[in-house]
Amino acid sequence: MAGKVRVGGEKDPKLDVIRQLGADLVIANVEENVREHVETLRSWGIPVYVTYPRTVAEGTRLIAELGALVGAGDRGRAMADDLGARLDAARARGVRRRVFCPIWRRPYMTVNGDTYVSDMLAVCGGDNVFAGRSTRYPEVGLDEVAAARPEVILLPDEPYRFRLPHLADFSPYRDVPAVRDGRIHLVDGKLLSWYGPRIEAALSVLPGLLAS
Repeated sequence: MAGKVRVGGEKDPKLDVIRQLGADLVIANVEENVREHVETLRSWGIPVYVTYPRTVAEGTRLIAELGALVGAGDRGRAMADDLGARLDAARARGVRRRVFCPIWRRPYMTVNGDTYVSDMLAVCGGDNVFAGRSTRYPEVGLDEVAAARPEVILLPDEPYRFRLPHLADFSPYRDVPAVRDGRIHLVDGKLLSWYGPRIEAALSVLPGLLAS
């Protein structure tokens, strides 16, 4: 990224800098960006395309949509078609595992069923043990996790950076299947939550990791 102009973060972009750069298109996300910023950019005549994929299928279709927006429709459709075939193949696998996947620690937080992460787990053979929670990102205690009896625990490196020492959090719960059977895995968080072209890597890695 050396030599690129920095325009700030998701929640605090430098709108004037974006304007000065003469952007032809800004891509925003419902959860990552602020509505007022989107409205300001649009009021300046800058097109803003807002994304909000909550399923892997929607993330796949987004590639074709963005390809069309930037004048690469054929390439975008080809990538989306390829990922669609991989998605169908992943869904066809028969092995299912009960999965706990936190996104934060102190307090522990996870995802419910109305999230991209949960759908990625489902596609790859994982049944999110907290899919039924009413809030999208619920706080959960480790006693609740133990009671849910996950067969696999995935510890991603983002948004919270889970590392090897954090496996010790689960050591008191030796009768939980994931702990008992050694199925606590550190995993690249991008596989779970980054849509677009990274879906290919997710569909290649996660099904085997959950089924192993």
